This record gives sequence, C-alpha cells and structure tokens, in this order.
Amino acid sequence: MSGVQTRSVAPGEGDQRLDRWLRRQFPHLTQGQIEKMCRKGELRVEGGRVKSATRLQEGQSVRIPPIPDPGTRPAPDAHRISDADAAMIRGCVIYRDDHVIALNKPPGLPVQGGSGQARHVDGLAEALRFGAEDKPRLVHRLDKDTSGVLLLARSREAAKALTAAFRHRATRKIYWAAVAGAPSPRVGSVRYGLVKAPGHGAGGEGEKMHCLHPRDVADTPGAKAATTDYAMIENAGGRVSWMALTPVTGRTHQLRAHMAEIGHPIIGDGKYGGSGQENPGDGWGAQLGGEVSRKLHLHARSLTIEHPVTRAILHLTAPLPAHMARTWDLFQWQASEAPEDPFEDLV
Repeated sequence: MSGVQTRSVAPGEGDQRLDRWLRRQFPHLTQGQIEKMCRKGELRVEGGRVKSATRLQEGQSVRIPPIPDPGTRPAPDAHRISDADAAMIRGCVIYRDDHVIALNKPPGLPVQGGSGQARHVDGLAEALRFGAEDKPRLVHRLDKDTSGVLLLARSREAAKALTAAFRHRATRKIYWAAVAGAPSPRVGSVRYGLVKAPGHGAGGEGEKMHCLHPRDVADTPGAKAATTDYAMIENAGGRVSWMALTPVTGRTHQLRAHMAEIGHPIIGDGKYGGSGQENPGDGWGAQLGGEVSRKLHLHARSLTIEHPVTRAILHLTAPLPAHMARTWDLFQWQASEAPEDPFEDLV
C-alpha cells in the first residue's frame, strides 16, 4: 500500500472529473473506493473536500490517501468481462467512428458503479475498445432504469469537447415516455425548481427530488431552477399518453419529478408516481395494470450534437426497449409515424 501523496494535474489533464483522472493514475481503484475516499474527506483538491464528479483544472494539487496495491482486494470492476456481457454491450452500439461511440443503453444497467453495483457501462466499456489504446470515456449519464442514447468518447480530446457541449447545453435531447392520463395543454413547459430530499433508510436510501414553485427556488438551500418542455404525440382515451420530453436543464430525475408534479407520472415510476392506478387528489398513479410492464417507460430517443472533430451534426436515434415496444404495440402507436421533432410539428 502506498502512503499519502500529492500529485499535480498535468498539462492536458484538466477539465475532467476527479474520479476519471484518479482511475487513470490507479486503474485498479473501483468507483466505490473513490466515493468512499471523497465521503471521508481523504481525497482533497487544493486542500478542500471534493466529490467524485469535481472537475479538475491543470496545475491543481490533489491529495491522495494511501492506495491499496493492485490485487490486494480484488474488486468487481477488476474482474474479467464475460463473453456474454461483452457481446451484450457491443450489441448496444448504434454508432461508431474513430472518435465517438453511441449506445442504446438497456434499462436496468447503471452507467457507473457504486455501492453494490459491479456491472455497469463504465466497466463494460473495456469491451468497446475496438482496437483503440484506451477504453471509451463517459461524457454524460442516464438513470439506471432509463434506456436510450448514451454517448462515449474514444479519446481525451473528444471527451473534453463533448463534455463541454453537454455542460453548455449545446445538444438537443428528446425522450419518449408513456405517462398516466393526458396532459392539457398538449404542448407546454414545466418550470418547477428541484431540491433533493434525504431518504428515510439507515443509509439515506430513498432520497428523491422535490418540486418547488419557481418563486421559492432562490430562498431554498440546495434548490435549482429546472425546465422541461413536453409535447403529446398520441393518447389512448385519456388514460395514457405517448409524450416527447426535452430537459432544457439537466437536473437529477428532472423528467420524472416534473411529470409526477403535474399529475401525469411516467408509467412504471414507483419512486415518483406511486404504485396505484389512481390516487384521488394526487392525480394518476404510475401503474396501468394488465399487459403493461411495471418497468419505467422513459427512453432517451434521440440526441443531436456537433461531432467533436469533424464538426458535422450527429443525429443519433435509439429504438425502444422491449417492454416499451410492447406497450406501444398494445396501444397501436407507431414509432415510424412520430415527427422527428414534435416540438416543431405539434403547435
């Protein structure tokens, strides 16, 4: 095991997340170990406490606690990727060139590791090298139960450009969802602020985002402004609707919390929509029963972004996951008939 050490962020290593920078220094470290070092205040930047997602700048000083030697405690991330998992993640590729890879992430697969998460996109990305020296790098995230377009960079330079595009909202993201009821008006915006509420479990389990009126955001510690645009594409007798959702801001669980707040939770969202079919006084519940899957019906359908090298506009589209495709078939909704951008056509 090494002792406490201090390393500087070298030229060319700036503008990247602390956890990714650290794993390049110590490839055997797991995400869980890094998160623990941050929580305990052992990992510091310029003497201050940090989170794993803290972005580093060139020249900054990073205090690193003692690091276990490789092989001392084999970690899940260090295990060999099975042939089945390698084939699965390669089968998710919907676009690839020398600089970027786009996946259609399956529902239920976390993007990154954490407590109890040994199988995730970041670890499986080792199977996505396709001859490159380094594994692809994550540049944005999707929730574990959300499927759809997930972009990875194949070089540090591409990662820097793509991360900046997401941070400055130079992207166009459209999600498809099935929601309870039929929102009125058919096209609109939700502008409730969001603040994280702690969970009730012994380890803080169950934390979720709570909505606030925009006028209360500035006076509420930890609250952030949030805006979601929505457009109804189809509905089935007012009972369930096919929605297009665009997160103008990118807050945690934003789409799920916003749709639940206006009384139309996303189907299968027990966290924000409850488990009933109707909740008098609180709008609809998130379950329809019958043949409709209880899985979350939220899918990152398309992403439009400038290519980090060629500067051409990439328009990436991901097919629906199996459980949502069955729901679309049940209500006779045809994905091929949906407008490419419902916010332009549904006015």
